[in-house]
Amino acid sequence: QAQLVESGGGLVQAGDSLRLSCAASGRTLSNYTMAWFRQAPGKERENVARISWSGETTAYADSVKGRFTISRDNARNTVYLQMNSLKPEDTAVYYCAGARTYSGSDYSRYHYWGQGTQVTVSS
Repeated sequence: QAQLVESGGGLVQAGDSLRLSCAASGRTLSNYTMAWFRQAPGKERENVARISWSGETTAYADSVKGRFTISRDNARNTVYLQMNSLKPEDTAVYYCAGARTYSGSDYSRYHYWGQGTQVTVSS
């Protein structure tokens, strides 16, 4: 079993940046699609970004394109989400997730999940 631990969340002002990290232990996830999801109160869990096992392919939600960048360091078993130009609507709990044989945005297809990290953006 793999354990995912997110870090880097916090309270920032609109326009600021944050970098989230997701460290995996217990199993290498170097051959997994990794993704970041977020969930705001009263809303469904949304796929924000995902990255292929090699890092060559990435995908983003339209709402974050051009502002967020997902990356991974397989040697460190870590995935990152660089978030720039943050907006109040980016406020949510952000989750890291991994999938072995799936590369899409359906959260139910991801096997491993972290506990989440809160991101709050004030206006």
